[in-house]
Amino acid sequence: MGVQERRAREKQNIREEILDAARTLFVKEGYEHVSIRKIAEKIEYAPGTIYLYFRDKAEILDRICEETFSKLEQRLRAIATDPSEPLDGLRRGLLTYVQFGVAHPNHYIVTFGQAKQLPQDQHPQAGERCFNILRAAVRRCIDAGQLNCEDPEEVSQALWAGIHGITTLLVTGSFPFIEQTRLIERVIFILIEGVRKR
Repeated sequence: MGVQERRAREKQNIREEILDAARTLFVKEGYEHVSIRKIAEKIEYAPGTIYLYFRDKAEILDRICEETFSKLEQRLRAIATDPSEPLDGLRRGLLTYVQFGVAHPNHYIVTFGQAKQLPQDQHPQAGERCFNILRAAVRRCIDAGQLNCEDPEEVSQALWAGIHGITTLLVTGSFPFIEQTRLIERVIFILIEGVRKR
């Protein structure tokens, strides 16, 4: 490995250290209580080092959110391009969303609980792309005559509210739930049955 490759890898590793430290601190202390200095202390670097990689704290949060949504987007796109029956694809997309949030609780908490701290024009673009995938899945179901509503925006927002709600509750552990898989499947069944045409 050449010197340039080694330096590039070292820079990438430091960047990831910064993001990991910031994510942990944002979850533990809240975005507004975390400073660049605190992030630097956690990884044992000078605060000036952080500024070599990120403009400010908002950019760090933006990167965390964008990376989280991008990973989720990849999984949702794989389902969207699968030639399955539309309603089954929608169900699988909802399930993937919840499973992703539960598998990455710190990412989820930071992305959904703290992204509101970002200016409106800095909200993660991948988040909008993920919602567009849900909207397209709903549209396919409507076009196939499988839903009892013709408004894709109404259905998409209602479904998202349902899956975001269960994901947030599971991630924060704020209730003594029944077995997790059973609960997730029941919530998704209720959501799908609520919009499915009889």
